[in-house]
Amino acid sequence: MPSLASAADHIQDLGAYVSASPSSFHAVHEAGRRLEQAGFARLDELQPWEGGPGQYFIIRDGALIAWVVPEGAGPATGFNILGAHTDSPTFKLKPKPTMGAHGWLQAGVEVYGGPLLNSWLDRELQLAGRLVMLDGTEHLTATGPMLRFPQLAIHLDRAVNDGLALDKQRHMNPVWGLGNPADTDLLAVLASHVSGASVDAADIGGYDVVMADTQAPSVFGGNSEFFASGRLDNLSSTHAGLAALIAHASAPGTGSPIAVLAAFDHEEIGSNSRSGACGPILEDVLVRISDGLGATVSQRRQALAASFCVSADAGHAVHPNYAERHDPANHPVLNGGPLLKINANQRYATDAPGAALWARLCADAGVPYQEFVSNNAIPCGSTIGPLTATRLGIRTVDVGVPLLSMHSARELCGVEDPWRLAAVTGLFFRTAV
Repeated sequence: MPSLASAADHIQDLGAYVSASPSSFHAVHEAGRRLEQAGFARLDELQPWEGGPGQYFIIRDGALIAWVVPEGAGPATGFNILGAHTDSPTFKLKPKPTMGAHGWLQAGVEVYGGPLLNSWLDRELQLAGRLVMLDGTEHLTATGPMLRFPQLAIHLDRAVNDGLALDKQRHMNPVWGLGNPADTDLLAVLASHVSGASVDAADIGGYDVVMADTQAPSVFGGNSEFFASGRLDNLSSTHAGLAALIAHASAPGTGSPIAVLAAFDHEEIGSNSRSGACGPILEDVLVRISDGLGATVSQRRQALAASFCVSADAGHAVHPNYAERHDPANHPVLNGGPLLKINANQRYATDAPGAALWARLCADAGVPYQEFVSNNAIPCGSTIGPLTATRLGIRTVDVGVPLLSMHSARELCGVEDPWRLAAVTGLFFRTAV
């Protein structure tokens, strides 16, 4: 099987990437750091771009697009795109976030996406994201372990094990200290955790700050076959695409497609933003790449028609204690290979040609894969796949790493599957489809 590293090396690097990425802004910053280290040039959307072969990336808020233009690329050369997303279900800091009562300091947060609320209880959490100053400059901040949603003791709720009910407004306000909220400013704490700059909280004009679990990712299991971490949905796919693109850039091959990693933000809340898959970011970049290669409008359309998108997002492995919630004929397992995600109502974009391409790529890479389809009585979620296919008319197939505990503060995958996804992605980047 073509590989970027061993599965063990890949999973350790995934853990390092997740740890460096407590927010979508950190995820693209870390990806950009790795790309620049590999020789990619960061481009400014406000400036003209030169056309021609090379390795480039842009960052727009919490999204990143990176690409490799090979020698021999022309105005009608197609794009092979790995689409993923950088955000995860969590809690986002509200305006006037410093609150508390009865001697406790608490943070006002709003639910972001669909987290499993109970999984966030009794964990050491951090705040992380970006601070935007009144002069427009931006700074990343990450507090490290600072907050906790403390669960009510069983002595004060004897029926808790018969059914835990959490009110998102009353119960999901984390504690972070002791004192009087009137004498404390949580924004000043965030400002003090900006790295490499001195920031005054009074100069903060806006912020996008979320919560993240601080427990380190871990390999475990009877044969070290499991990997537990926060934000595997969907940093497992973003990391796989990043590793594959960096490896591809070292020898892209003359006449290959233009390889693209599209890591969008805001997938967990519908993708309706300037950095989400419903927005123009991917089209903006593809148009400018084609323009740099001298494409006419007709040739640009030819390039899109020759393109393919692999939408990579985490999917569901069969749960041994809830097997009845799954389709009875399709039970994906951890370390059984990446998923091919199928839905009759196009919640996933996979169709027969896409399924055939995925089967061929996996066979050529020596990678097993598994089909996933939902139980008819339990509708599935969706991905950036249908959005990309609809917006750009690019044929798309939906795939991903199988997980248990999806949308938990700490998710579970197999050690082998992220590595296998990266291996197939590397082959995809250099295969004309």
